[in-house]
Amino acid sequence: MSVNGVSPWAVREGMSALQSAEETVPAEVTAPAPHSSRRPWTAWTAWRRRWRERHPTAARTLSVSVTVLAAALVVAALVMPNSVERLGPAAFLRIPAEAVVGAAVLLALPRRPRVVVAAVSGVLLGAVAVLNALDMGFSQYLGRKFNVILDWSLLGDAESYLEDSLGRTATLAAVAGVLAVVLLLFVLLALAVVRLSDLLARHPGTATRGTLVAGVVWITCSSLGLQAGGLPLASDSTATALKVQARRVSDTLEDEAEFRKVARVDAFGNTPADQLVPDLRGKDMVFTFIESYGRSAIEDPIMAPGVDRTLDARTKALAKAGFHAKSGWLTSATYGGSSWLGHSTTMSGLWISNQQRYRTVMASDHMSLTDAFKKTGAFDTVGVMPGVQKGWPEQKWYGLDKVYNAFQLGYRGPKFSWSTMPDQYALQQYQERVHSKRPADGRSRMSLLILTSSHQPWAPIPKMVDWDRLGDGSVFKDIEAAGNKSADVIADTTRSREEYGKSVQYSVTALTQWLERYGSKDTVLVFLGDHQPIARVSGNHASRDVPVSVVAKDPKVLDRIADWGWTDGLRPAHDAPVWKMSSFRDRFLTAYGSTPHPRKG
Repeated sequence: MSVNGVSPWAVREGMSALQSAEETVPAEVTAPAPHSSRRPWTAWTAWRRRWRERHPTAARTLSVSVTVLAAALVVAALVMPNSVERLGPAAFLRIPAEAVVGAAVLLALPRRPRVVVAAVSGVLLGAVAVLNALDMGFSQYLGRKFNVILDWSLLGDAESYLEDSLGRTATLAAVAGVLAVVLLLFVLLALAVVRLSDLLARHPGTATRGTLVAGVVWITCSSLGLQAGGLPLASDSTATALKVQARRVSDTLEDEAEFRKVARVDAFGNTPADQLVPDLRGKDMVFTFIESYGRSAIEDPIMAPGVDRTLDARTKALAKAGFHAKSGWLTSATYGGSSWLGHSTTMSGLWISNQQRYRTVMASDHMSLTDAFKKTGAFDTVGVMPGVQKGWPEQKWYGLDKVYNAFQLGYRGPKFSWSTMPDQYALQQYQERVHSKRPADGRSRMSLLILTSSHQPWAPIPKMVDWDRLGDGSVFKDIEAAGNKSADVIADTTRSREEYGKSVQYSVTALTQWLERYGSKDTVLVFLGDHQPIARVSGNHASRDVPVSVVAKDPKVLDRIADWGWTDGLRPAHDAPVWKMSSFRDRFLTAYGSTPHPRKG
């Protein structure tokens, strides 16, 4: 019998042949193709298996090396200090308690939860390492630790500073490099912890015994206080760092609430206009901040000789012009940067040591020293801010009728790194646009000037030119071109100190020459630093003190502060009184006849 002419026997023979053919085809051909997203991983796994089979010794060596590197990376991240002073070999030769506890936890977990916990732990460890690095950087540049709530906005300021100092291309490359390193750190630590957890799981008996031994050793070292290189062998750096960060967050939130209450209290908040600075009516008041003008400029052995000679020479020159000065010290609320904290602390009489306090005060009606002059109705108030390159809503709090920013002073010369224009040019523009013109209605004037030429990186530095040749600032093109390059000075600590000293000499000379040239019998100049320079220049243990001077022709002005105990001249003595910067406003107002009428919130 046949079906369509084909016998059953032929059909059976054909099927048998087909089955035999399928059995002879290799598995790679007959197996269904895996999902396309898994092909690269499958190919990589197959290639790795074949390579291991062909090179067993090299494979074992590579595996052990990768494991050792993973362990070293994890331990380094666990014991990493948050201070440059503690950054050395001894800091990384310690036993981290977190590693012992982590090993015990991972040993107790099933495979899937273990991998997840290991990966998450690696990412968190990377975050702690980044925070420790930020602590080190902030300590060096701002003299304090990084605040995870308040300080992220300052990273943008740091990028702008680098762009002004090194150029846009170099800054973009640096930022991209930092981001890549941070991302790579997260990935490597996650992979490293997962690899170590797999190793523990493959050898549970050995891992358990090793964990117990490590725990006993850690407890012994901790109990006996054993140290290496001045650091305890038993480390709990990561746990401590997390506790510190948590406490810092809690303290920040509490401080915000408390400071709001403090800012509402003002000893002169309800003082009538006619009882504010009556002894300065008719005076030509000028308040000036010199960028980074700190105590180190006057007392550090590298910077001080040149700065002190300048201060002494300018004291004599002013005396010949009829001006005399008294000088003391103020302890700044900031260090190395964030100049606006120093400005607002001086003017508010409040200790404004972080960005949240600054925002709170700027949004309040707490009276600034400059606003006190405006409230009298007897003074026009003007600000000259060559460092301001965008909107400046703080103008209202400072009580300034008019503010000239970097784009309103007609400068056509080159920038000097971060500084938009030389101080001498800014002062000449202040003279031409403001000081030489008498206020309307017979009023006096109060001016606030922020000078910037002594801002880091202190390269290139302007030089004094003839005041009559300043013009639109083009005269500074050759001076800027012939100056030092920022990149050369930033990397050299000694040169940074030397150039910083020169920049302070320039700023002090420009300001006092302006006073000598344009000051009158009614001019009263109060000038001070906003903060010390960064730790690389002032040292890791430098004070937060800055010089402050009051200069006037009228002897009655200096007689009013005779009981302050300040030093005659522009250079304060080492043992001259030191006050907190926040005390200056009330002392100044009281000295010049203001009557306290407290507002208690």
